[in-house]
Amino acid sequence: MNKKYFSTAIPLVLLALFFFGCAKKDQELKAALESITAEELSRDVEILSSDEFEGRSPDSKGEEKTINFLKEEFLKVGLKPGNGESFFQELPMVEITADPVTKLEIKSDKKSMHFAYGDEFVGVTLRVVEKVSLDDSEMIFVGYGIVAPEYDWNDYEGLDVRGKTVVMLVNDPGFATKDPEFFKGRAMTYYGRWTYKFEEAARQGAAGVFIIHETEPAAYPWGVVKNGWTGPQFYLISEDKNLSRCAVEGWVTIETAHKIFESAGLDYDEIKPAAAKRGFKSIPLGLKASVTLINSLRQSKSNNVIALLPGADRADECIIYMAHWDHFGIDSTLEGDQIFNGALDNATGTAALIELAEAFKMLESLPSRSIIFLATTAEEQGLLGSQYYATHPVCPTAKTAAAINMDALNIYGKMKDITIIGYGNSELDDYVKAAAKEQGRRVRPNPTPEKGSFYRSDHFPFAKQGIPALYTSSGIDHVEHGEDWTLARKEKYTAENYHKPSDEFNPNWDLSGAIDDLRLLFRVGYKLSMESTFPNWKEGTEFKAKRDADMEAAKKK
Repeated sequence: MNKKYFSTAIPLVLLALFFFGCAKKDQELKAALESITAEELSRDVEILSSDEFEGRSPDSKGEEKTINFLKEEFLKVGLKPGNGESFFQELPMVEITADPVTKLEIKSDKKSMHFAYGDEFVGVTLRVVEKVSLDDSEMIFVGYGIVAPEYDWNDYEGLDVRGKTVVMLVNDPGFATKDPEFFKGRAMTYYGRWTYKFEEAARQGAAGVFIIHETEPAAYPWGVVKNGWTGPQFYLISEDKNLSRCAVEGWVTIETAHKIFESAGLDYDEIKPAAAKRGFKSIPLGLKASVTLINSLRQSKSNNVIALLPGADRADECIIYMAHWDHFGIDSTLEGDQIFNGALDNATGTAALIELAEAFKMLESLPSRSIIFLATTAEEQGLLGSQYYATHPVCPTAKTAAAINMDALNIYGKMKDITIIGYGNSELDDYVKAAAKEQGRRVRPNPTPEKGSFYRSDHFPFAKQGIPALYTSSGIDHVEHGEDWTLARKEKYTAENYHKPSDEFNPNWDLSGAIDDLRLLFRVGYKLSMESTFPNWKEGTEFKAKRDADMEAAKKK
């Protein structure tokens, strides 16, 4: 045989095989993407948010129906159990229900005021006890209730609040001043989250803590607080039965706050702006708070649902797609509709897990890394399911390349853009940009960072464990109607439907934009699943040190 011919032919054959392989992969990818459809997504959203599922409350008949529905759907797709031989990961929880007839009493030297539970204040305890009380607990206004060394800020400086009740503002000083160089300006930091404020009050030794609710800085109306903080509350159980928490944690309405400050001889509208300035000192209110919470306790459990598509080459490494399946169940005290169907929040994201699983199973060539589909419980109770998984992972944190969270999909139609909540935090931004470019869309940061959305959904416990976490939201630049139209509809949903029985499935929703988003997230996960490198957080983010330490420790094993 002619050696020259032979040496020329072999590279040509290899080149032809290469292009054939690329074309085949492109066809596989196209078929997988096209399998994600609005019809199938809509079907599963309608089922999950139907009255039959009773509002999907943890530890209820609604949970049983939900998790078994998901298990059956994942089995139909051809996925394997993700937690050993089980599709379920059980969480040890307690259900605490406070007696709603209790009142908050606040006394001055001259008079005593009483505030009604639900309409004027809410209060709970995380302590696993049948009764807790504040008895003439001294009240102190501590500004924003923040200790943030990196911002040179300490609202508790020089204070001893042990046994006392602290009162504080929602959000953080940056939101109040709108100064982009102060904290993060209008973008909420973790210090602005109510979860942090309660945790810090406990670290300081306070007996009680109340946050003053205002709709704009909280990013939701009082009705959301009332619905979310009354009735049965679920909590994870710590080794000390949560006794390290404050005895009472709660909120007061802005109207209640005005009356409290007036009784203390103070003008709330003057004190509030002063609390956002450096040098602000806490103010003893000269008032005493009393409230007793009589609790009904029930040992409880709930389940995350974990399904697995094993990887072909590096099955010990994983990508996680996640969405919370839970909502608020049934409130029998309501007149009329009593079921919190949670259609948008978050039957849409839960149904999306099934769609993405089907798409990955369409691939003839399995991804190199394993794909985990995680439906978490008790997100509405404080991200409990994701917190439990993040601290009890089935795939080690150092082996988890990324977590991709889906919470409330786009129901408004096609967008020219897609939003990254927490834009600029991690290298995952680049994956989204590449996938968005394929769709002719652009990536933008969250237009309302003051709402603190990055800290309010299930990806956040993963971020705290160092895992790069991606949370996208639908864009706002509607293809036909533009930005103002979209923002107005989102605000309308928040005001009228968010965490209310009216969050119901609507067959007139335009899910075409949701399908664009899911196909984009599929591309992101697919690319991550085929790589050998691990994305990281960017310099200056609070999660990078944990990630670096985990990856370094993994190398030494």
